[in-house]
Parts: sequence; structure tokens; C-alpha cells
Amino acid sequence: MKSVLAGKKFTPPVRGEATIDIIKQPTKREGQTLVTKIQVKNTSPGPIPRLKVAETWFDKDGNMIPGGEAVVNGLLQPNEVTLLEVRTPVNLKMLQSRLQFSHANGTVNAKAVKTMDAPGAAAAKEPAAKTPATKTAAAKKK
Repeated sequence: MKSVLAGKKFTPPVRGEATIDIIKQPTKREGQTLVTKIQVKNTSPGPIPRLKVAETWFDKDGNMIPGGEAVVNGLLQPNEVTLLEVRTPVNLKMLQSRLQFSHANGTVNAKAVKTMDAPGAAAAKEPAAKTPATKTAAAKKK
């Protein structure tokens, strides 16, 4: 019998801590439900299995109010971007929320960013950063 994976490249899923970039959109109310949308990008070297976010709410006294959760079924590949939507029933005592990320094989280190950069964008920015230094060196030679 021939192996199903014969000749194919396979990257094993991340074990332990995974890293992601997130952009959290403002929470909006839809009827009797609060909807929080979070754009997530995998910045780990390998795929993240079953990425999960749990949103916990707190009242003004710091008491915990149960929230909702969202899950990415399957693997989130490196540099892949997806949108998670957390739905929570409305409670009038809700004041602020906290997001907790995890995955099937460990924890997640989430970093909030302003925009999701394309994979080639970082390489395009480097020469622009070196240009002012080159101009300064040329000005000193005069």
C-alpha cells in the first residue's frame, strides 16, 4: 500500500504557545445579542489547530458575567487571515469584556495591531527605510 502523504510536504501543527495578530472591531448590538468581530492572522511558523476565543464580560463591580465563544474548526495556516464572530446574550450590567485565546495544543499570544500587513509588504518597506540613511551619507561626502 502507498502512503496517502507520500511525496507531499506536511507542516506539523504548533504545540505550546502560538502567536497571532488581531484586530478587534467595536462590539455591536443586534437585537438581544452582542456581536464582537475579531480579525485574526496566524503569525506562527506552523498551522494553529482549532483556534478558540472566549469573551468574558464584567460589571462595574468586577463581577464576571458569562460570555460567548468562537472557534476556527481545523487548521489556521501560517499568514492566513480569518474572521471570528463571538455572540453573547445582552445583560444590562455588562461594562467591559476580555478576550481569552487558546488552541488544541496550548496557549496563544495575541498581539493587537492596526492593520493586517500582506506577507510581501514588510520586504517592500525595508528599502524605503534605508533610503534616508543613504541620502544622509551622500550629504556628508559633499
